[in-house]
Amino acid sequence: MLKTRITEMLGIEYPILQGALQWLSRAELVSAVSNAGGLGCISSATFPTAEELRQEIKKTKSMTDKPFAVNITLMPAIQPVNYEEYINTVIEEGVNIIETSGRSPEPYMKLLKDAKAKTLHRATRIRDIRTAERVGIDAVTIVGFEGGGHPGMEDVTSLVRVPIAVDAVKIPVIAAGGIADARGFVAALSLGAEGILMGTRFLASKECNVHPKIKEWLLQASDTDTMMIERSIKNAARVMKTDFSQKVLEMDPNFGGALNVLGMVYRERAMYEEAIEAFQKARTFDEGNTWVTAELGHAYAVSGNRSEAQKVLDELEQLSKRSYVPPDNIALVYLGLGKKNLTFEYLEKAYEDRSVGLSWLKADPIFDSLRSDPRFIKLLKKVGLEK
Repeated sequence: MLKTRITEMLGIEYPILQGALQWLSRAELVSAVSNAGGLGCISSATFPTAEELRQEIKKTKSMTDKPFAVNITLMPAIQPVNYEEYINTVIEEGVNIIETSGRSPEPYMKLLKDAKAKTLHRATRIRDIRTAERVGIDAVTIVGFEGGGHPGMEDVTSLVRVPIAVDAVKIPVIAAGGIADARGFVAALSLGAEGILMGTRFLASKECNVHPKIKEWLLQASDTDTMMIERSIKNAARVMKTDFSQKVLEMDPNFGGALNVLGMVYRERAMYEEAIEAFQKARTFDEGNTWVTAELGHAYAVSGNRSEAQKVLDELEQLSKRSYVPPDNIALVYLGLGKKNLTFEYLEKAYEDRSVGLSWLKADPIFDSLRSDPRFIKLLKKVGLEK
């Protein structure tokens, strides 16, 4: 038995944690890891409803009397997820170790602390583990570039990242990324980590419900058989090299439209810093797309950065003197700035310009602040969206 702050905190024999593998971190694998003295972890993202998660927790408890965790991945989604419902379900079922990942757990810390849960947070950046410590997380996992799945965008290896993380916070640090056996385990401990987290290694275990051929493939793979994809949408993923993943990589430079959609999702979730970053990136892929520029201006405006919004507006208006800019693009920035009269002036211009379609006006939540305005209702009637 090896004692560290992690084993003492979590009540486990060995400071070895199983990563939350979506679709695969189910009762069979989770209970096997916990029964062996480590910490198994259910992935809540596997389950479309909190009730389905509840049933999986009950199944896991029937297979082990040892501690296990549940991961709650906090990510923006077009269909909002009720994370509080998932967290409450975990608490109600008596699981007192909860791991968060994806973004800051701060909005849920009171709920977690009131339940006296042991809290872990997994991240890929030093600034994020510092934030986790500040908001009251008990221990953090730092993921290096070698990690499978989503190792972040900064391309810093575990050998470099782990000791920096250990120096950055006072709470225990768990190392993840590229660890698969005792050599990696001991190396992580020597760097100051007080535990390790492995995902891919457990993917190859007999208790993991993945096809045996995939396990054989993993065991035969060399150190050069993985690749990174989806960098352009800021969702970098390490995957196995296949014809399919190569095709995805070839498509990567054309993901400007996807980045724009990502920015819109962030905007609807009031995550303005992330929205601005996504729209800025989208512009680099499609510099001539004035709608993306307008989205950026609107995001600046609603985030409170009116000076940057005004710069974008000036850019669009100057461009409109040299070439065609759809009037609704300019209206969008004025909307963000709260200038309703100018917003309606340009929306009317867009209506008069028959090359501009305005069918999205009724459904897009970005115009919710105008819905009770008689001018907006009149415009919807003109466009044929209201009777």
